[in-house]
Amino acid sequence: MIKVWFNHWFSTSYRLIELMKEDAREQIYVIGSNRQRDSVIQKVCDEWYEEPDIDGEEYLAFCLEFCRAHRVDAFVPRRKMVEISQNRERFSQLGVRVMADAYDTIALLNDKAAAYTFFKDCGGLHIPDFFVVNQYEAFEQAYRRLRADYGQVCVKFVSDEGGMSFRKIVDQVDPLRQLRTYPGSSIAFETLAETLRAAKTFDDMMVMPYLPGKEISVDCLQTGKGLIAIPRTKGAARHEYVAYNAEILRMAEHIAERTGLQCPCNIQFRFMDDVPFLLEVNTRMSGGLQMSCLAAQVNIPNIALNKLFGREIDWTMDRAEKTVSYIELPQIITVPFSRRSTLP
Repeated sequence: MIKVWFNHWFSTSYRLIELMKEDAREQIYVIGSNRQRDSVIQKVCDEWYEEPDIDGEEYLAFCLEFCRAHRVDAFVPRRKMVEISQNRERFSQLGVRVMADAYDTIALLNDKAAAYTFFKDCGGLHIPDFFVVNQYEAFEQAYRRLRADYGQVCVKFVSDEGGMSFRKIVDQVDPLRQLRTYPGSSIAFETLAETLRAAKTFDDMMVMPYLPGKEISVDCLQTGKGLIAIPRTKGAARHEYVAYNAEILRMAEHIAERTGLQCPCNIQFRFMDDVPFLLEVNTRMSGGLQMSCLAAQVNIPNIALNKLFGREIDWTMDRAEKTVSYIELPQIITVPFSRRSTLP
């Protein structure tokens, strides 16, 4: 039996855990933890714990003690992945294998600006122009220059996960229209400018052209047999289109070779004028990996877990183009005692 710990993952990891458990030779016993006590992930875990609201070295110490106390064999971190990867040797001393790449690589790729600079001279990759700013005057200068060259400009913080800080800069936002629709990620230039002027200095922010074309998310895993790479084009609804664009696959190969990533990762591209530009490289399993695995009929989570223990799992891929989607299935997580029915 292999005991695997997932710490504070998003809800779609439910299916990733199911996939990891599909092992012909081993029983995969999953321990889950989350700061959200009622996270639905607990329904697919063999053990479940609420995580403490702590940070820094205190959280790292918690992780080490958790692994020791629960006899964890493999740790699949999401929360504080960078810090955990930096301390892989401390986990290794406990006999714990960490599904995370080398600290230097993860830290580099988590810094969006440093990553763009790292890939700038990599042949075959398209990197968008960008400026890094932390004061209003530099922001305005970068905005004016990119606006003149590209028309549409966007911003996001250098350190970001899931595009939370991404904003497309527009001339103005109609407040009444926003009341009738989802606000979206647009922000009026004057609103952003006023905010940044008031802040005086702020965390490093990237200013770059807005890429208006379709977004392609490539789920990857390097194996002894070669690179598994499954490109998904994100649709307007829940459906996504899986197709094996030769240029996208070549760029994924370049990135895999350049970085040497050995754990599951996700590479995102976005088009502008029919040119696919690199957006970012996420050094973890993506939320949409379940759809890639279904479309290609390949089990990346389980292959990655076996690889962590030095076992190569043979795999094949169905490379037919497919449209995939998902449905929501209701799950009862907990029933408070006061609300339990006594009726038969």
